[in-house]
Amino acid sequence: MGKHLERAVDHLKSRILVLSARVEEAVRGAVLSVEERDTALALQVVDGDYAIDKMEVEVEEECLQLLALYQPVAVDLRFIITVLKINGVLERIGDLAVNIAERSVFLAEERPPNLVFDLHAMGKKAQSMLSRSLDALVRLDAQLARDVCRADDEVDAMNREMYTQVKAAIRRDVSEAETLIHFLGVVRDLERTADLATTIANDVIYLAEGEIVRHHAEDFRTASDGEDSGA
Repeated sequence: MGKHLERAVDHLKSRILVLSARVEEAVRGAVLSVEERDTALALQVVDGDYAIDKMEVEVEEECLQLLALYQPVAVDLRFIITVLKINGVLERIGDLAVNIAERSVFLAEERPPNLVFDLHAMGKKAQSMLSRSLDALVRLDAQLARDVCRADDEVDAMNREMYTQVKAAIRRDVSEAETLIHFLGVVRDLERTADLATTIANDVIYLAEGEIVRHHAEDFRTASDGEDSGA
């Protein structure tokens, strides 16, 4: 049974990587559609969500089948459980990409908001966190996963900055409120994408080291502060 389980786990790994690639592409396309006011690209992201949902269901069924058929233990069990969790997270990130794309369709028809905010930088940061969390999964790299967790504070700060700017802009000109709220929605979806990338990173740490760290985010910041201060 060992060889059969090994092949089954390898197949599962390939499936979750394919899903990861599709979700990364959806996020990339959604952000680009906002930046370039590209409605066609936004609609392409929306249309692609069905394939992501279908694959998520298939991966879940495969995980459950492996658990029932082989009753794995130790590393194999931890891998299948981790994939089962990450699978659901990836589907949720795909949904966030759709949210961004749908807002992009609206924003493409409106005058660009008068904001001093670098959406491109925030989009790149969130996409980088997602990409690195998935790289950490492929390489079973707990240190890279911890780096992703530390980066989340930067995206949170960008989200707060955007909220402050939108609030001030609505006070200046209430006629722009709907456009500004849609733009804020894009930023919040990016912040949520970064949060979910952190969730994947936490799962990778569990997979690599058997340690549950999702309630210890402060530990990452403390370690990072110590490194920066030369401690």
